[in-house]
Amino acid sequence: MGQILPWIKNNAESSVALVLAVTMSLLGLVDVVSAELVSKAIPLTLGVVAFAMLRERWRQESVNADMHESLKDVARTLELLHERVERIAGMDRVLASTQQTLDGMAAVKMAAGAQVTEALTKARIGTDRWIFKGGTGTHTRVVTLPACLREASLGRRELVVRMEILDPTNLGLCDRYARLYRGLAEGEDDDALTWTGKGTQIESYATILACCWYKQQLEHLLNVEIGLSSTLSTFRWDLSSRYLIVTQRGPRFPAMIVERGRPYYDSWNIELRMSLGECRKVQMDRALDVRLDEVPSPADVRELFRRVDVALPDDYDDADIESIVEKALRDTNPFVRGAGDNLTREVIH
Repeated sequence: MGQILPWIKNNAESSVALVLAVTMSLLGLVDVVSAELVSKAIPLTLGVVAFAMLRERWRQESVNADMHESLKDVARTLELLHERVERIAGMDRVLASTQQTLDGMAAVKMAAGAQVTEALTKARIGTDRWIFKGGTGTHTRVVTLPACLREASLGRRELVVRMEILDPTNLGLCDRYARLYRGLAEGEDDDALTWTGKGTQIESYATILACCWYKQQLEHLLNVEIGLSSTLSTFRWDLSSRYLIVTQRGPRFPAMIVERGRPYYDSWNIELRMSLGECRKVQMDRALDVRLDEVPSPADVRELFRRVDVALPDDYDDADIESIVEKALRDTNPFVRGAGDNLTREVIH
């Protein structure tokens, strides 16, 4: 009974029509009322039914309108939620980028003195490549190249060398380089005070000659490319298959060391290759055209530089060429010199 009464209340029109129809039908059957009265009650009953149907339809439309508004509210809520989720996702990306930057910074080790020496030694062990960008490549020529070639020869494997050095045919550039480092001299006994433009030229020529000579000696092991830069920098980059080492002149400026697998290693690897690609190239494919003796003669050296498209200045005499040969093939001291890509004794031993 408790469930019937609420139903009747919510469906009053239908209930009235039902009661009216049943009552009039029963009264008509027992002849309590006339057939004419029953007939007249039928339109009334139908009217009540029609009103009930219209009321139900109005109620349904009202419900549909409420549902539509509710759905619109839900849609607006979901849109706001989506915007908040996007903002949170954006913050996550910023945090991830920040974390990556912090990880990259943590991956850069600062070193000085013997630590740099140790890093360069480790970088040479087992490497199959050496990419250099800097001044005249003196330390690479005197220490790195012979050591790496010895290992490559023992292992019967190829060594890839890419070097970007100062263009020795540009005397004005070499003069600016020498003035730059004279200005960075650390006291009256600093070797940088003796650097000259011609001395810088000789250092770069010596690096080119050394690469050509080694290419002839180990033709099938050494894959070498040299680019000639027209810009100055106080930085030097050395990249092996394991380490990137960035140095500056003197112990006051610590070196940066990055291991392979860290973001900066790959980034600088690409940067160094792109930089080399913008340089004027030494025509190393012609380095075999002039056969060099164990101690090349001035005439052969002059012809070699002409063939590889870095001809010596006309005022260079045999003494200058002999100095280039000495530095290229007989130099064992990468520290004290009148010009070039020098690292101090405190940095490299």
